Amino acid sequence: MKLELGLDTFGDVTRGADGEMLSHAQVTRNVIDEAVLADQLGVDFFGVGEHHREDFAVSAPEVVLAAIAARTKRIHLGSAVTVLSSDDPIRVFQRFATVDAASHGRAEVILGRGSFTESFPLFGFKLDQYETLFEDKLDLFAALASEPEVTWSGTTRPPLTNQRVYPPIEAGRLMTWIGVGGSPESVVRAVRYDMPLMLAIIGGEPERFKPYVDLYHRAYAQIEQPVKPIGVHSPGYVAATDEQAREELWPHFKAGRDRIGKERGWPPMQRSDYDREADYGSLYVGSPQTVAKKIAKTAKTLALSRFNMKYSAGTLPHEKLMGCIDLYGREVIPMVREMLG
Repeated sequence: MKLELGLDTFGDVTRGADGEMLSHAQVTRNVIDEAVLADQLGVDFFGVGEHHREDFAVSAPEVVLAAIAARTKRIHLGSAVTVLSSDDPIRVFQRFATVDAASHGRAEVILGRGSFTESFPLFGFKLDQYETLFEDKLDLFAALASEPEVTWSGTTRPPLTNQRVYPPIEAGRLMTWIGVGGSPESVVRAVRYDMPLMLAIIGGEPERFKPYVDLYHRAYAQIEQPVKPIGVHSPGYVAATDEQAREELWPHFKAGRDRIGKERGWPPMQRSDYDREADYGSLYVGSPQTVAKKIAKTAKTLALSRFNMKYSAGTLPHEKLMGCIDLYGREVIPMVREMLG
């Protein structure tokens, strides 16, 4: 299977040319322009994350994706990720079915629990139900995605009997991935619902996720069904040279990492940590050739069908992001294709 190469953004609030922080509205418009460029360059997928905090502009990715759909022709459009635990599975399905209709069948959804918890108090959910909410809502979403008429019962909402949900997916089934941060239970859950696996690898050597890939294959072998696609989401940035890429990304990457780390009790990021991730870990930063070689190596090691590079990084300006997308589409993707034969 040909490796698909995509881009992800969380809509990080960036600085303008004057050094001042841009408005959330302007960042949203910039994200749409970034997706249009990715489409023009032949990138396979564009993912938009969901957050509910000051440092990210996008809280309703489906709305942004619909705007992108109206200005693009071929690129697949999805979330990165949809926080299903604090949302309504029926409304999530309806919104993505609408994006699918508007884009002529290009919509995808990546379902996960997310790495932030702001949406739980915002929408009135209790954090002590973190696991229960996801399990129950995923079960309902899986039923919606696979059956035209749903009869379902769970523990977090009233049951459904012979319920149809509109609009239906026009051509078959909505492409639905399970986002996994690194637990065997999540891998097995993806197989149980017969869904592709998206591994969020944001630190450490990618090779450490090989046991999860092997588990995914073994679980499918046990149910005697063909294995679904496996993807990876990891941060990265492309510039003309390795030195330029590292120097341009470093202050913004550190600022974003330290801001989140302060909330979670992590020590400030050191330059040696950053360089170690760039050399050996899951940070795909450098010249087109350097980034392409690293992507190709990860794709081979983990038997990937999709690689999504999270190209936005804290306050890194829109103009730099556009340059990164340009190099990714024009140079990195062709190189990876050639390396993988």
